[in-house]
Amino acid sequence: MKRIHVTACIALSLSITLPATGFSSTKGLATKAVTPVNKNGTYYGVNLAGPGFGNNKLPGRYGYNYIYPKTSEMDYFIEKGMNVFRLTFRWERIQHSLKSDLDQAELQRLTAAVDYATTNGTSVILDIHNYARYHGQVVGGDSVSFDDLADVWRKLASHFKHNPAVIIGLMNEPHGMPTEQWRDAANVAIAAIRDAGSEHLILVPGNGYSGGHSWYSDWYGTPNATVMATIVDPADNIAFEIHQYFDSNSSGTSFDCVDTEVGSRRLAKVTQWMRDHGQRAFLGEFGAADNPTCMAALDNTLAYIDANQDVWLGWTWWAAGAWWGSYPFSISPKSGQDKPQMAVLEQYTQQLN
Repeated sequence: MKRIHVTACIALSLSITLPATGFSSTKGLATKAVTPVNKNGTYYGVNLAGPGFGNNKLPGRYGYNYIYPKTSEMDYFIEKGMNVFRLTFRWERIQHSLKSDLDQAELQRLTAAVDYATTNGTSVILDIHNYARYHGQVVGGDSVSFDDLADVWRKLASHFKHNPAVIIGLMNEPHGMPTEQWRDAANVAIAAIRDAGSEHLILVPGNGYSGGHSWYSDWYGTPNATVMATIVDPADNIAFEIHQYFDSNSSGTSFDCVDTEVGSRRLAKVTQWMRDHGQRAFLGEFGAADNPTCMAALDNTLAYIDANQDVWLGWTWWAAGAWWGSYPFSISPKSGQDKPQMAVLEQYTQQLN
């Protein structure tokens, strides 16, 4: 799935730095138990995309090329009943060279965001938003090894291992490689995360942008339906991260939806694959513009997720954050007014126990 990545120059208003919580492990942090706010125990949330902006400026300058979310942004979505944030960030910012120490200033910003969210009752998915690349070089190629990916996750997992509300999002949308190559990279990284003492849920994407509609396709290599069955986790605590959009090519680059049932239809085969293999899934990205067909497609998809909770752990909408400007999928409020999509999302997030 190809994505429009809006550059950080859309707006020049800067986010306020979150209070620092220190550079050490979060051991001792008084996190609340994360109790999903809806009746079914599903994760309902949103992608917070600020730290993933500024792809042409890496590592870039904080506050100019990229930002972290304000606490007030998190508060807004928590008040809307959301209980998970997928926090996107760039590998090159958290680790300036392969196998080096994590950058302490960036780690402080990331930790502050995680700590604020999790102490206010939400989970946080740590999403390395790199498409299985480091400075454009594919993981498992000549320049970036499997162990390079394992190294950054070993260090991050060790840092956050005492915060039970963290979820590890292994990588955003791998593509441009054999599926077996991504499988091997993922297995090495998962082993490193467990070796670091982490028991966190790990979200594992498939190859070819991890599209639900293309789980059985071979245009990106051997189908995910064949290869992803050989992902190995010593802790047996993984779910497969699926992305699904509603436009004609499932890319999320058009704001017209095929029809009102496109989401459930495109997720049907991958849902059955998960059930047949005893696996779980998480809808990490989906989005829709404000028009009648798309709003109905959105409702149809969310209802489908709720109806198949033996497979689906939940979802995170794409996207929110201060620098999205007029991007039609953004659900950040404008001038204090909710975006129209929020009315549909709240039908699910507000299903209180």
